[in-house]
Amino acid sequence: MIKGYLSSGLSEGSNLSAANAMAGLAFLHTSSLLLTKSCSIKMAVTDHKAHEMGVPYQLKQGQTRLFHQLPSGLEMEVITQKKNPNDRTGKSDLNPPLLFIHGSYHAAWCWAEHWFPFFSTNGFDCYAVSLLGQGESDAPAAPVAGSLQTHAGDVADFIRKELKLPPVLLGHSFGGLIVQYYVANIRNEQFLEMGSSCPKLAGAVLVCSVPPSGNSGLVWRYLLSNPIAAFKVTRSLAAKGFQTSLPLCKETFFSASMEDHLVQRYQDLMKESSRMPLFDLRKLNASLPVPSVPKSSIEILVVGAMDDFIVTDGVQDSEGLRETGKFYGVSPVCIQGVAHDMMLDCSWEKGAEVILSWLNGLNKQHYLV
Repeated sequence: MIKGYLSSGLSEGSNLSAANAMAGLAFLHTSSLLLTKSCSIKMAVTDHKAHEMGVPYQLKQGQTRLFHQLPSGLEMEVITQKKNPNDRTGKSDLNPPLLFIHGSYHAAWCWAEHWFPFFSTNGFDCYAVSLLGQGESDAPAAPVAGSLQTHAGDVADFIRKELKLPPVLLGHSFGGLIVQYYVANIRNEQFLEMGSSCPKLAGAVLVCSVPPSGNSGLVWRYLLSNPIAAFKVTRSLAAKGFQTSLPLCKETFFSASMEDHLVQRYQDLMKESSRMPLFDLRKLNASLPVPSVPKSSIEILVVGAMDDFIVTDGVQDSEGLRETGKFYGVSPVCIQGVAHDMMLDCSWEKGAEVILSWLNGLNKQHYLV
């Protein structure tokens, strides 16, 4: 069930010194990083001001904010944008819907800024959820927003109830780990017994994703290869330094050429996007790596950013990207000139074009069937 309307913070930080960078990184690792022909949505006008962010995101023309009610009774924010209605070829009718999953300190809005207009213009219906406790979604009565299993279950509930065609699931950063867990459990009997089976997908895209094994390998490679960068990442994410330092926010998420006024705008939105951590990382790490899947079971695109300060850091840790590609038996694509927040960066179109090319290839396979 979805209710919707049309529309045009996190915990305190701690001071870390270079001398305790390793302890800070351990903390980062274990506790803090934390409508269309194709789709049918039940709409009812409602007021949802109780969950509005302190810095609201103003939707663009053609975008809609909805609220999907989960079996728990909690409501999950969903931002949508329909595909271009002027397509006369009829081919876009066969395009799968795109469902986007954000990572830590973000919410559904991060996809609506650039990629929604781009992909909808190219014939794809776009949907982005804000996971529980993030954006304008309800928050559970718990210290953390959920687990890989509960987040994947919420995504599955939305797909099962609201989408008529199998979607392509796209996940960024820790959202990519949720996508990986979803893919691994499409036919999982445990999910079936819980009544929350993961519906099949048309494909999956991992964007600057945490690797299947989690971020432990990233942490230790950072410590050994670039301790200064390790300290900066710890200060930025574990101590929430990105919230108060514009230069640190830029270095963590964006390219050096990103204009400061844009970094400031996104920094303000990120401050308001997460009312609680996405995971209890101790429990998360105990459940990793995610289960492997047969190489032929689903089409997967793995995309990384050469200037990703968190996951790849250029030559410093391309191993994380290679690990993900190897796990799924695909060659990862590392895009030059973009940073971790590929969908918001000043060169956002580079990643969008790579994904669009892959989607078009995916559709051609369906046309030939």
